[in-house]
Amino acid sequence: MTLLDKARAAQNALEAIANAIPGFKGYRDKELRRDADRLEREHLAAQLEGCKKGLNDAAAAASRSGSLDAINDIETARKRLDKVIARVRYADRGYSGFFDTVKVDEAALARVYEFDLALVDDANAVAAASGDLRTMIERIDAMDAHLSAREAILSGIK
Repeated sequence: MTLLDKARAAQNALEAIANAIPGFKGYRDKELRRDADRLEREHLAAQLEGCKKGLNDAAAAASRSGSLDAINDIETARKRLDKVIARVRYADRGYSGFFDTVKVDEAALARVYEFDLALVDDANAVAAASGDLRTMIERIDAMDAHLSAREAILSGIK
């Protein structure tokens, strides 16, 4: 059960009655989608922020030992991770406004949902690779590529 499904199921009686008003149910569904999307993105960003602690610890250890090559790799991973965290946190929400030039249809939203599931897997892969900097950088780059593909769908390019 997705977060959006849980939000829909948790509606109280007043919200269920309000959904019977013509036009309101669609508006309410969009609001639920926005809230669920925001919560999911914040969860992913927090998970990725946790990976930064390991990088900070590795940077401190490399600094103490004087390993400058390792510090460069750690900084590369940290910068790329910061970029991906920002992209996740501020990603498009997967809906279009009334006057938007590019309208997002349900088929595109379904594809975006699939990409969002892949982002969860990507975040788990980044966390799992925290012991190997090269692998971690590769997985961060893969997540960045998935975010670009997600944006392309929402902008109407794909």
